[in-house]
Amino acid sequence: MNRQFLLNAHPVGDIKLTDLKYHESPMPVMGEGEILVKMEYLAVEPAMRGWMAGRSDYTEPLKVGDLMRGFGAGEVIESANSLYQVGCRVSGLLGMQEYAVTNGENFPIGIIDEAIDTASHLGVLGVTGLTAYCGLKAIGQPKVGETVLVSAAAGATGSVVGQLAKLQGCRVIGLAGSAKKCEWLTGELGFDAAINYKTDNVAESIQQHCPGGIDIYWDNVGGAILDLALEQLAVGARIVVCGGISRYNVSGEVPGPKNYFNIVFNNALMKGFVVSHYAHLFPEAIAELKKYLLSGELKHHEDIVEGFEQAPVALQRLFNGDNVGKQLVKV
Repeated sequence: MNRQFLLNAHPVGDIKLTDLKYHESPMPVMGEGEILVKMEYLAVEPAMRGWMAGRSDYTEPLKVGDLMRGFGAGEVIESANSLYQVGCRVSGLLGMQEYAVTNGENFPIGIIDEAIDTASHLGVLGVTGLTAYCGLKAIGQPKVGETVLVSAAAGATGSVVGQLAKLQGCRVIGLAGSAKKCEWLTGELGFDAAINYKTDNVAESIQQHCPGGIDIYWDNVGGAILDLALEQLAVGARIVVCGGISRYNVSGEVPGPKNYFNIVFNNALMKGFVVSHYAHLFPEAIAELKKYLLSGELKHHEDIVEGFEQAPVALQRLFNGDNVGKQLVKV
């Protein structure tokens, strides 16, 4: 028996537990050149909200009844592929299920380094870390002494972005939604300052912590926070558009930024990206991230929900902002 979660409904407004449906299917049959993976962890990603929406964007939308798309990591228990030995662990886009068959082409099926815990390969060494590294290097292009503002900084991607910017000699300010998260950013991750967007005056706080303007704004949320960041740009600023959490649960029209013309006034660059378009940087990214991880310079936290059946709860936690670091499900 293979436990799975299928898309049960295209979400309207907030994510509901009933948007995913538990399903039991026969064990998948492995073919020539394929491997059978028993999942140990499932990752919960902000991108899942878009995949569930039923409209085309950068990837094929899911239909009701489809297996929920998602990243996972686990052990190869059968193999007909010489690249993957029985007993090795792999991670990749394997779907929200307990067992998966793949020929290794799913994005990306990588063999897990046994010197590093499995969960990290879905976070710092997974699509999260790749997104942070590639977006910051290719678009942010940080320079020593620059000021970097990161929204959703206590999330999986934002927390890596901020630390990478610090390692490049930047001054880093993070935006987060609780005192606990802000304390984690400054106390453990080494951010120079943190702003609680729920209790602080965000506009005044940005001006206070970025008196010379924002050189790099890493945008994970869009909406009102993006508008406030656009008010405080430095000349030549780069805005890296990674996510839009503020729009995910909006059922009507989503307003655009009011202050976008500050991009012109400040000779700034605003660019969105999808990490799969930067695959040429993946080997470099993995090597650098692994180096920082093993040296202890890059810290991480996995927010783990226990039990396969709790996957919908983990998804809700992510979009309610309850998680700190990478949201995972331990199967």
